[in-house]
Amino acid sequence: MDMPRRLGAEFLGTFWLTFAGCGSAVLAAGFPALGIGFLGVSLAFGLTVLTMAYAVGHVSGGHFNCAVTIGLWAGGPFKASDVIPYIIAQVAGAIVAAAVLYAIASGKPDWVAGGFASNGFGDLSPGKYGLMSCLFSEVIATFFFLYVIIGTTSKGAAVGFAGIPIGLCLTLIHLFLIPVTNASVNPARSTGPALFAGGAYIGQLWLFWLAPCLGAALAGFVGRWQHDLVDTPST
Repeated sequence: MDMPRRLGAEFLGTFWLTFAGCGSAVLAAGFPALGIGFLGVSLAFGLTVLTMAYAVGHVSGGHFNCAVTIGLWAGGPFKASDVIPYIIAQVAGAIVAAAVLYAIASGKPDWVAGGFASNGFGDLSPGKYGLMSCLFSEVIATFFFLYVIIGTTSKGAAVGFAGIPIGLCLTLIHLFLIPVTNASVNPARSTGPALFAGGAYIGQLWLFWLAPCLGAALAGFVGRWQHDLVDTPST
């Protein structure tokens, strides 16, 4: 598949993840009487990946996440020359999605942006968890997210079903990580909302690039050894 089509798929996939995932928190989680709550937001993020994995996974590989791209590069099956274009497309998709979400949410009378589904540590953590707690949890969660992605898409895995465990894994991650960091495991998803939340949220973005990328890279190295990824196609 040619690069423009692949980058378009990554842009739209990351847009959908950010718009629908963060939108579930911004627009629906606390809505009186009809709010989907904590469980609903977790499920929404998993469903974004599940739906887009089947929609465009065959086009771009279905990363929708800078950490996934870096992890698959570290593991061997993704070309180094494609890493930066993928990351640019993913971040652009997340920023545009956050802009659209902001435009929709701000149309409600008396709406206040607040954290705008951003990620944070310390005072910006939903549960007020400190820096090291948030760092460790993001590294570990992203490691296992990539571990599941690599395992379910490697040779010998059941063909055509990878989107289901990957989506469920992201749901599981949100179930335990929302109280800690508001669940990132995705630098692009973190960047879009933070730009609109502003201030301190932008100042803490470095953690939500460092930790997911580190966890993903570690998973890539483990996957290279465990699943013989050097023989796996890049998309």
